[in-house]
Amino acid sequence: MTDDELRSGAPDASSEPRSGADPDTRAELARQFEAAAERSGLGALARDEKLSARDVLGAVGGVRGILEALLPGLVFLVVYSVLTSIVGQDAQQALVPALASSVGLAVVFTIARVVVKGQPTQAIAGLVGVLLSAALALWTGDARDNYVLGFITNAAYAIGLAVSMLVKWPAIGIVVGFLTGEGTAWRRDRREYRIAQFLTLVWTGFFVARLVVQVPLYLADNVPALGVTRLLMGVPLYALMLVFTWLVVRATRRPGARSGAADAE
Repeated sequence: MTDDELRSGAPDASSEPRSGADPDTRAELARQFEAAAERSGLGALARDEKLSARDVLGAVGGVRGILEALLPGLVFLVVYSVLTSIVGQDAQQALVPALASSVGLAVVFTIARVVVKGQPTQAIAGLVGVLLSAALALWTGDARDNYVLGFITNAAYAIGLAVSMLVKWPAIGIVVGFLTGEGTAWRRDRREYRIAQFLTLVWTGFFVARLVVQVPLYLADNVPALGVTRLLMGVPLYALMLVFTWLVVRATRRPGARSGAADAE
């Protein structure tokens, strides 16, 4: 690293990874990454100069994606709460019908995706998550264990993002770079590199915040509160994080950065 870069805080070109893959392979991987982002709706969100509710909705999976993400957990919480608080069943009696309702709804969503010849990946991933969580809760006989998989997932994301900052390849910078067509040129710009580090730090804080709020509720065995905070800190907060990220990127991105980055690449 040169003296100038030590002062600027931006890594130099020598820190670029040396990959054994040929240029065609790297280009194909980049195209696949961009195609996946387009299908998720993040591509349109990254490119648009004006933020629209439609783009944000698409980025979080659309109406169907939101329902697939929220309803199984909501149904579990409602059924469990009604059976324990109103019907008067004990926690273990209420657990099986609550889990069955949640899993059944996830199965219906997955079948619906396949029948309409949509892209079932999101629904299948959601179904697998619901099944694993339900299996763990049934095995332990504890309703709160239905949320343990979420803790593991959030911890993994937080650790992965933190590591990306430590190795000076902030993950949010990589994602934004590919979505905007800038590739990795942002790493050679002091300002853009710091913005990427900042956004990655914010996203790390997002996943850590979930753990900080929800784990104490788990330890206190407060299943209703845990379920509510899980829902509120899920899709709604994720959407707000996307909007915040978009606003920061648009407010700090230099005009013509995309074309300049393309030349640099």
